[in-house]
Amino acid sequence: MPRKMSSARKTGTLTTKQVVDRIMQAVEALPEVVKELPEHLRSRKHWMKTLAPANKRAAPVLEVLRELPAFTNHAPKSSTKAAWTKVFERHMGLSQLAMTLKEADQVANFKPVKRRIVSHWRDAFGPQETVQRVRPKESFGYLPNPHRGTTTFQRFQGEDTYPAFITSDTHGPLSFPTDGKRENVKFIPRTTLTYCRWPWAWLEPEKGKFDWRIVDGTLAAARACGQTAQLRFQPYTIRVDYDKVPPQSKRHPPKSSVNIPDWYWDTGAPWVEDGTYAPHEPDSNDPLYLEHFGAFIRAFAKRYDGHPDLESIDMAYAGFWGESGGNSTPETAQKLTDIYLECFTRTTLLSMLGTPGCAHAAKTGAATGRRIGWRADCIGDLRLGNSPDVPARLSWNHTYDAYPKEIQQCGVKDAWKTAPVTMETCGNVATWVLHGYDIDRIIEEGYKYHTSVFMPKNVFYPEKVRERLTAFDRKIGYRFVLRQALLPIEVQAGARMKVEMFTDNVGVAPIYRPYKLALRFKQGKTAHVVPFEQDIRTWLPGHNWFSEELTVPQALERGDTKVALGIVDESHQPRVWFAIDEKLDEGWHPLTGVEVK
Repeated sequence: MPRKMSSARKTGTLTTKQVVDRIMQAVEALPEVVKELPEHLRSRKHWMKTLAPANKRAAPVLEVLRELPAFTNHAPKSSTKAAWTKVFERHMGLSQLAMTLKEADQVANFKPVKRRIVSHWRDAFGPQETVQRVRPKESFGYLPNPHRGTTTFQRFQGEDTYPAFITSDTHGPLSFPTDGKRENVKFIPRTTLTYCRWPWAWLEPEKGKFDWRIVDGTLAAARACGQTAQLRFQPYTIRVDYDKVPPQSKRHPPKSSVNIPDWYWDTGAPWVEDGTYAPHEPDSNDPLYLEHFGAFIRAFAKRYDGHPDLESIDMAYAGFWGESGGNSTPETAQKLTDIYLECFTRTTLLSMLGTPGCAHAAKTGAATGRRIGWRADCIGDLRLGNSPDVPARLSWNHTYDAYPKEIQQCGVKDAWKTAPVTMETCGNVATWVLHGYDIDRIIEEGYKYHTSVFMPKNVFYPEKVRERLTAFDRKIGYRFVLRQALLPIEVQAGARMKVEMFTDNVGVAPIYRPYKLALRFKQGKTAHVVPFEQDIRTWLPGHNWFSEELTVPQALERGDTKVALGIVDESHQPRVWFAIDEKLDEGWHPLTGVEVK
């Protein structure tokens, strides 16, 4: 008489005994289906031993069998031949049962081949093998890679954060540390970038007399602290009450204005009575503004364009902080932006998102092939309004009303593919927490913008969000993982060798500097660096594969040669590191060896 199936957890997971029960019920119900299987695969004793906890290889097999539909939600109510036939008869048919049991047994009782002891890289491969695969273990830790990540603000690596959550756009650094060995406290532990800005009046206190000590000190401090510097010079940053702070110029607006250089008013420059943010702002459309602020941009570029410690320059051209373009017309914005484009030919330029200058720079870049990035100064704006006429959660903010529209209208939707995106916080991380903003939502937006640089104003990170912002720091910009390298085992000095590379950019943006991927061949203390032709700037997020032939250095002698991988600058010094878990050798990633014949 047919037995009734047990009802224990029919749609869930099964115990080991229940799995074996199901196997034996199916085997006994369908003997003609499993007759070709070895006898032990039709034995309860074999399956109880195979799936026992003592067999470590059985754990994943048991994990699958415990939830197998044929044994759970598809299981028959009785153990008759007809009932079990119904379970397997569709599509492939009854052969599924034998195939399932055979593969489960093979995996659970897999016996790896006995390999020779490997004391030297060549021992891992048989004498007949000609190609070797290298698959390094991925690292998930911090990488001190340049041109990406979180910046310090008005400070340098290792210096204290602001004591509270109030920051200053005006007060750029005037004193400079000489090293950055100290970890940042309550912030990203280490950074390779700093961001600094000062009002124009600080940098040109007298007409044509520039205080380059401020900029020189900043760039030197950045280098000493292992950083490069993003800089902005701002037309003006604060309102000034002239009754309380008398200007030094003979001519100036009445009572109040902004902190434009005092000497600027003595040129006869006009002001705008009803300014955007303050009364008596400079008229940015007047020829005198174009002449004098333009002259400052030119002087700065002449001295610093292409400086190795200068990461980028914001194309701030008018208005408070240089962010919004102030009262300048689109025509004026175009003229001022063109000064930046003409004078800075080597340093990366970032346009100010949402301004006419940004749209003009994008259009110019598209026409000339110029790589121009952009910057936005209010990521994280999820503010709630407090109006009787508009529901709080439907109030205007940058996240919904500004950035999606401005990115489209300025023509910079795909700019991230060739030039960096920098996002500065609206407020800072501490005020995000203070106002109860959705941190995860903000981080997700940062990924969607393909952010390379994040500037949170050097305010402390509350502990509850610190790890999330640390993970954000690891992912923004580029992060390269070497998944596999295919190399020959034997090479001939002076001959060509084929190399295949499978890399993975697990970040959200490419790298924008023209560094070169290279192999280093080393025998004893003698090393030879051979760069690839591959343009790593094309490694967008995701998989990247290429094959290339390199010339083996002619100077290599017969015998063992160590091969290492690096991303190098023009002097063949490693500048960028892969997320590889193994230790570095003089800044290079050791891969394997090759035998020079």
